[in-house]
Amino acid sequence: MILPALLLSTAAHAQTAPIFDTKRISRDIQTLSSDAFEGRGPATPAEAKVIAYIAEQMKAAGLQPAGDKGSWYQDVPLLKSDIVGTPLLSITSAGTKRTLSQGNEIAVRAALTGQPSVAIAHAPLVFVGYGVKAPERNWDDFKGVDLKGKIMVVLINDPDFEGGEGDFGGKAMTYYGRWTYKYEEAARQGAAGILIVHESAPASYGWATVKNSNTNTMFDIVRKDPKASHVPMEGWIQRDLAVQLFKQSGLDFEAAKAAARKADFRPVPLKATLDARYSVKPEVITSYNVAGVLPGTTHPQETVVYSAHWDHLGIGQPDAKGDRIYNGALDNASGIAAMLELARAYGAGPKPDRSVLFLAVTAEEKGLLGTEYYAANPLRPLATTAGVINMDGPFAPSASRDFSISGSAKLDLLTMLTEVAGTQGRRYSPDPKPEAGSFYRSDHFPFAKRGVPALSYSGGRDLVVGGTARAKELADAYTRDKYHQPADEYDPNWDTGSVQSDLTILYTLGRRLADGRDWPNWSSDSEFRAARDRTTAARGK
Repeated sequence: MILPALLLSTAAHAQTAPIFDTKRISRDIQTLSSDAFEGRGPATPAEAKVIAYIAEQMKAAGLQPAGDKGSWYQDVPLLKSDIVGTPLLSITSAGTKRTLSQGNEIAVRAALTGQPSVAIAHAPLVFVGYGVKAPERNWDDFKGVDLKGKIMVVLINDPDFEGGEGDFGGKAMTYYGRWTYKYEEAARQGAAGILIVHESAPASYGWATVKNSNTNTMFDIVRKDPKASHVPMEGWIQRDLAVQLFKQSGLDFEAAKAAARKADFRPVPLKATLDARYSVKPEVITSYNVAGVLPGTTHPQETVVYSAHWDHLGIGQPDAKGDRIYNGALDNASGIAAMLELARAYGAGPKPDRSVLFLAVTAEEKGLLGTEYYAANPLRPLATTAGVINMDGPFAPSASRDFSISGSAKLDLLTMLTEVAGTQGRRYSPDPKPEAGSFYRSDHFPFAKRGVPALSYSGGRDLVVGGTARAKELADAYTRDKYHQPADEYDPNWDTGSVQSDLTILYTLGRRLADGRDWPNWSSDSEFRAARDRTTAARGK
């Protein structure tokens, strides 16, 4: 719980926010999402152009380089993996072999185990419900099953997404519902592969997003034992294919889902096998985070972080119009543009008491990898990082009465943000889709799980014109038609009515942290509180 003294002390240090240049922000978005930047794929020829542009803007804003060896860049070694050619994929069920088309019925990722090929023959499929093993919730979807040499078939999201018996937060997704967890659990179970059944509601996005995110170049941080975190074949299948497979195994798909929502669920072998054969090209490459700092005047060893990811999906499969460039204007050229404009505001003065780090990270679209690397190898100590403010599509579609954050969390930083936004006449609205697991999908999460107070700002869903209905209509249309698709392009007709307010909120919150002496924390019942308390003890506070 926040004490009033925290808010009073931070308010005493607040600075008047400047006027932000909306046209300059639009130019940054237009530039970074132009075809010349080729979708900003990590480890592509476009990366050098992207990171140089960001570094140039940071330098012009008056920041100092904060990367490795006095540079603007932090090296981020990554395992890069590509499928060579067309994968040969098939499922045999009820005596019939069905060839599967990559990107249509199935979407498999290039193996992140470091191996040069995947060769799976006649591997049995086993339905393991939601693929969750959570001892603290008395939940185990793997009762008595040996998955070695077999393919896990799992549902997306949590066991209680549709009203099951588990204590998984109801509609609010826990980490057990994320596809990243399910891949990790497949490795712990020793499976040969995993197929996640796609359904739009529990996934919170359509098949186009799955296809576009999984059939291109894959990345991971460099691991000592990659097979401890990944199985050779990781992928998704369409719901219609799953329904057919279950029917051919004498099962009703919906009835099987209902059974998986109960704690006494046991794995169910399907009467089907999978064959998969494809070559993989693995290589270790170096991508880059871009880091600029404005040193603090009084407590330069302490840090406030503004972060945003610079990457998107690069060049991939063409859409219906033949467009292959995934420009990523909202996701996330807009976040980088917001961060650069904030850097200019800070650079114009007055200088902050604590240092302020502006961090543009790579490979967010590949699993928050740039931030994960930074959090494991911080340029500035996490113990003396007061808080992290992340921006991933931060602007509301038009002037808004509210604001939100990605996912659900209870922390002092949110209380401070709520007070700051109140000065703009905007109230906090909880994430309307906690089932989407947004808290685990943005670059604040690698900081949060290490105890650093961190949030990812969202511009709001109660628009001055059109209210929540209009906001939902726009959000749904973006998810359906543009999210992780080539159509996420710059539009000169965008409504910029929320930009001043959003940036004023972000600037003022950062200023309160940077000019105050407070060390925000998580709520007493947060899973991240213990890690923060340990760093607090290490600071001697």
